Amino acid sequence: MKKSLLMSLLTFFFLIPFLFSYVDAAYLNFDKTTASPLPNETFTADVVVDAGTDQITSSDIWLVYDPAFLEAQTVANGSFFPAVTNNITSGKVSITGLIVDPGTYKTGSGVIGTVTFKALKTGTTTLSYDCRTDVSNSSKIIKNDVNATNIIECSKNASLAVNIGVGGGASSSSPGYTPPANPTSPASLPQSGIVENMSKFAAPGLILLMVGLMLRLVL
Repeated sequence: MKKSLLMSLLTFFFLIPFLFSYVDAAYLNFDKTTASPLPNETFTADVVVDAGTDQITSSDIWLVYDPAFLEAQTVANGSFFPAVTNNITSGKVSITGLIVDPGTYKTGSGVIGTVTFKALKTGTTTLSYDCRTDVSNSSKIIKNDVNATNIIECSKNASLAVNIGVGGGASSSSPGYTPPANPTSPASLPQSGIVENMSKFAAPGLILLMVGLMLRLVL
């Protein structure tokens, strides 16, 4: 009896790492954190989607910028999704990537598009993602499920600081785009790191409990 119980406890002990697996949320990123062009120079920014630990089928991306400092010129389609469309308007670039074969999906991260910008004048500004769950024309990452769930975590989205000719002479600054609505994440989205944080507290207690029970059985 004791031997059987001991084996059960040992099995549970080795399964603990699998029971507390990490869950990471989906978000949008850039290939860099800063860019430093001179006035009238061009630079590129890769738009990156990260699916976290999920399977995804599409993503709508709304990249916003200050047209007083930058001019979006072209968008080159990335290779992460097989089908990509884009549109440029003053102050905003929209990019949509999606799968074309039913039953397929994407995992991991990759480039959806590469945007070429022209720096207009000296100063500092920011590229960011318009991400508001209460607005239809906003960034989304769609999960591979029957409900086409939007799983983007807006708070994890990256931004890109652009320093145009900064370092000499007078300069001005742009605060970047500020969404007028509250950029909250979908209620159904598993927040990144919650399971990991639970394991930090629960795992040591379980380990001590297992050790105590095994010592009691042995002694």
